[in-house]
Amino acid sequence: MDQWTKVLRGYRRPLARLTLWLKFAFYPLLAFAAIGWLAWDWTHARSLDAAEDAIFDQVLQWRPLEPKPSGRTVIVEIDDCSIDHFRNLGEGGWPWSRERHADLLGNLDRAGVRAAAFDVIFADASLQDPQGDALLEAMAEAGDGRFLFASSRMHPDFDAQAMLTADAVPGAFALAPAAARPGPAVALMLPYGKAMAANSGLVNVARAGDGVLRDVRLYQDIGGWALPALPLRLALLAEGHHAAAAPELLRINWRTRSQLPYVSAADVIERRPVCQPEGAAPPSLDGAVALIGYTAAGINDAKPTPVNGAMPGVEVLAEATEALITGSAIRMPPTWLKYVLAALATLLVTFVFWRGEPHKDVDSVFVAVNATMLLAAFAGLTFFGVFLDIFASVAFVSLCFGLCRMYTAIQRGRADGNSDYLRELDTRRYPWLLVARLRLAPVAGLDPVVYKRKRREYRRALRRFVYTTGDIVMVEGIVERKSWLNALLDDLMLLVWKGTDEADVRAQVRRGLDALYAEINAINRQLDDTCQVRICMAAARIGDEDRERERLQLRALLGQDFNQRDEWPLTAANTCVQTGPEPDGDDACATG
Repeated sequence: MDQWTKVLRGYRRPLARLTLWLKFAFYPLLAFAAIGWLAWDWTHARSLDAAEDAIFDQVLQWRPLEPKPSGRTVIVEIDDCSIDHFRNLGEGGWPWSRERHADLLGNLDRAGVRAAAFDVIFADASLQDPQGDALLEAMAEAGDGRFLFASSRMHPDFDAQAMLTADAVPGAFALAPAAARPGPAVALMLPYGKAMAANSGLVNVARAGDGVLRDVRLYQDIGGWALPALPLRLALLAEGHHAAAAPELLRINWRTRSQLPYVSAADVIERRPVCQPEGAAPPSLDGAVALIGYTAAGINDAKPTPVNGAMPGVEVLAEATEALITGSAIRMPPTWLKYVLAALATLLVTFVFWRGEPHKDVDSVFVAVNATMLLAAFAGLTFFGVFLDIFASVAFVSLCFGLCRMYTAIQRGRADGNSDYLRELDTRRYPWLLVARLRLAPVAGLDPVVYKRKRREYRRALRRFVYTTGDIVMVEGIVERKSWLNALLDDLMLLVWKGTDEADVRAQVRRGLDALYAEINAINRQLDDTCQVRICMAAARIGDEDRERERLQLRALLGQDFNQRDEWPLTAANTCVQTGPEPDGDDACATG
């Protein structure tokens, strides 16, 4: 234990000396550094935003409720069972012919789907099956815009050689009335057929910095023109919403315990259960929106999402379509809000500590406010589909709070005379001690509420004063604030000075009390009109070769100060600091 004490003192005492040098300037310096980092992070890595994404993933797992699928969006999967079914019939395995894709689309139309979309890029016409190509193109033309096909935005390096302009992209709409025509050249991979290309939408995805797909990009802004994604065009067909009202990024309300309804492509083509599990009811296709895509092993384009590390790409697009159709997308405040919130909360925390508020009150209020904010954010995502992304901001502010709390603990440890922060009293060098008992006395008839506020301001000023003064030790908390004795002993506050002789210690006391009066009245200039700080002091020489006698002398000194009744008021010039009696004497403090 002695070795551990040496370790503690080895770093705490230097830190205590640092606090005497910095005083309360530490808190504005911390606020400046924290806000500076937030500004840098906003313009560079945005690690606070990335941390929020990871927290979002975890909250999704924890929430007790999640939106149930509406049944209005159905995934038609080209799965292993469907491929094996036609292979076993001798009609070929993978890849499927365009004719089979056309049959699938035709049977979906007969089943009554409102709209259907392929998450498959039919980029080039087939030299081996021109009849199948023509059949699929004819289905697209006959669908009168209800059948959509996938396209892809190519790398911008290919734009210079592109013949297509942004305003001529299928489904493109202007983001501003002044959007130029023709728009910038843009390179797209479009379906081979004219009708298919005219009814196509982008299937490019936007992953976060950690590679996880949380948001689906509904359009890409190219020179003021929005190139729509497949889910947006599909939702517009189903619901008729205005495209310009759609956000650029859509945060999906991801599900962990349910998923959108699936149906195998073989079941749709054969119009009977082929791959459907026994006893399972097929989803209704009448009036639904269908997304067609691959889920078979080796050919599906799996995407990492917050709820599934390898979610089929068609399910991602279907979830985005479902969110648009049902209005279940997660609404989020703008990204800058978390930075502003973190900055404001940091300013508030550092300001509270700079004022010298009592740590017990600060701790409880901070924990209560943070808990309330986190519960509100959790409830918002669970019940209202609103994600208040404040978790990372709260964590950042908690870090700043911890630093403030650590600094003020060092200040308090030194001011309270904790030997881990302050050298133990050497009675041979400083044999004289003076103990001053301070009490805030209200004037007659003062409103108790006003007195309570004045007492808090007085203690805050006293705390700031002692924390920044190296020659005073404060004996605080003689009785716990919520103790059953609190009403009787609430006003007790002891300050202790040490000195080489009586004249030295009393000179220190007078300087200290004069400075304390100035500090108190600098914070509350009307304190003397409502309250008065009353002082009672006792001084004695306790230095002795016999440690037991020193201990008894100190007890007697403290007892004398506690027992004395006469007090004098704290003033700007405390000339009444007089020579006091020995610990066993009977003289009282002079009354002013």
